[in-house]
Amino acid sequence: MTNPLFYAKIILFGEYGMIEDSQGLVVPYSFYKGTLKFSDLSSEFELNSNRHLQKYSEFLTVLDLSDDFKLDIESFKNDISNGLFFDSNIPQGYGVGSSGALVAAIFEKYSISKLNPENISKDNLKKLKAVFGEMESYFHGKSSGMDPLICYMNLPILIENKENLDRVNIPEGEKGKGAIFLIDSGITGETGPMIQIFFEKMKTEGFRKTLKEEFIRYNNACIESFLKKDMNPFFRNLKKLSYWAYEHFRPMIPESIFNIWKKGLDSNAYYLKLCGSGGGGYILGFTKDYAKAEKMLEGFQKEVIYRF
Repeated sequence: MTNPLFYAKIILFGEYGMIEDSQGLVVPYSFYKGTLKFSDLSSEFELNSNRHLQKYSEFLTVLDLSDDFKLDIESFKNDISNGLFFDSNIPQGYGVGSSGALVAAIFEKYSISKLNPENISKDNLKKLKAVFGEMESYFHGKSSGMDPLICYMNLPILIENKENLDRVNIPEGEKGKGAIFLIDSGITGETGPMIQIFFEKMKTEGFRKTLKEEFIRYNNACIESFLKKDMNPFFRNLKKLSYWAYEHFRPMIPESIFNIWKKGLDSNAYYLKLCGSGGGGYILGFTKDYAKAEKMLEGFQKEVIYRF
């Protein structure tokens, strides 16, 4: 029997803001995926993955999860000794949830009380997110649990605030001129150091004030208008959000992206924002006219993830 596939995820809106109670909109991205498999570990990739799982199993052994969400660690360890590895093409350090997919896959296979993602109550969603946060903290030091939750549910999730989240329907994509796309910055990013920079910035009152009064307002307005497919206010707020990030998230914007970020703001041909914690990996792009944006972004590797 083959194990289920777990897809990557993309935070469309809410990176960093969710730490401070902004809304967030996170969607699965099926271009990248991972699954647990067995092999004789003859390739270096498989052997490395198996060794990582071994170390991770030690962390999970001492993790005190609540009774409803306990894992069968003995089975997990036994499978690791029999050649278990995580077969994944999700790039690491790209902000698309490589560790989230792994955590989701392990939970799905080894949780003692099985859950059905299709009918999890809102209350259990919240509890599951907290459990996933504990499980993923091994990789990032601190985790909201959002990435594994998206990978596990394989559905778009709207984070209303720190306490509430729910499944949500994304407007159907269509063959229009507009697009949401990913740009490859060409370097990997590390979540830990970027989050450290964010918390350092949060120590200054001016930054805290502008985050709460501007960033969160633009971010939430973008989510609201996107879900209503109301594109004029969407792009209006998106420009403000992109400009705010250009001013305040400079350390998180990869150097290779800096000039094209400004070019988008100056020309209004497209707007860029961080995809995850930044520092490298992917950057998100939004445009009303993808053909025009594509020309302006020549030389950069791009992937369209949504058309409108």
